[in-house]
Amino acid sequence: MSDLFTDLKGKLQGKGLSIVFPEGMDERILTAAGRLANEKIINPILLGDENEINAEADKRNISLDGVEILNPNTYSEMDEMVRSFVERRKGKATEEEARKILLDENYFGTMLVYMKKADGLVSGAAHSTADTVRPALQIIKTKEGVQKTSGVFIMVRDDEKYVFADCAINIAPDNQDLAEIAIESAKTAKMFNIEPKVAMLSFSTKGSAKSPETEKVTEAVQIAKEREPNLVLDGEFQFDAAFVPSVAQKKAPDSVIKGDANVFIFPSLEAGNIGYKIAQRLGGFEAVGPILQGLNAPVNDLSRGCNAEDVYKLALITAAQVL
Repeated sequence: MSDLFTDLKGKLQGKGLSIVFPEGMDERILTAAGRLANEKIINPILLGDENEINAEADKRNISLDGVEILNPNTYSEMDEMVRSFVERRKGKATEEEARKILLDENYFGTMLVYMKKADGLVSGAAHSTADTVRPALQIIKTKEGVQKTSGVFIMVRDDEKYVFADCAINIAPDNQDLAEIAIESAKTAKMFNIEPKVAMLSFSTKGSAKSPETEKVTEAVQIAKEREPNLVLDGEFQFDAAFVPSVAQKKAPDSVIKGDANVFIFPSLEAGNIGYKIAQRLGGFEAVGPILQGLNAPVNDLSRGCNAEDVYKLALITAAQVL
């Protein structure tokens, strides 16, 4: 696991990227921000009242040297931000409404990213996923050609690294969604030095069962191959056919995946969420994420049960998504 983040830090060193943390009073956020600033890898931006944040940091013996603090209530460029927000929302908010909305730290932080005054955002230590993701979808929006954001986990155990998706966002993806998730997940894999070999999962391997559920995955495979013909991708696979060479030889001997898949696309959120938790709890894998993909700029969501180490790691991942 340490190698994973050592590689990321090497990529980020000297880039001068900034990550905004809307929850500036949270001890876990303060601890991670202080560590990031001390290592000079990322420039942290905390949101909140400067006096209150510094007092909280002093109380907990946390140095905030090198950490920028911005207060939405006294932000000198608020007029510019309001105008930009109203324009981005295309008449869905008046200037008066925008001023109120932008006092919300998640909206304010997301606008900093949109206006390129920060490179990415990490929130969720004290907010719900919806509180973090909604502003991103409204303001930053998905990349051209991407219809929906999705959430991946990097599953790490010793030297093993795998990508599981979608385990966080889309409850019932259709064939187009699954193809898009596969393509975006392959890009995320490369960020972690994983050369993607993508398996589209189901309860069937290469037509061994027929149902609307398996046909959806088969269609997704064809869509993804048409969009990215050079991507090593195939399906539909049962997990063992995608992961165990001897089973792959029996069940899918002609596939480009030879039981060596490292990016696994689940057919539903139900399957993905259960799958990553089984690997985590029974298999001893560490689950890094969820990492949101498909947005124009990186925004990532913490678990409310996170610790300072989780915040630190997700900040590094968020910054790496900029590169």
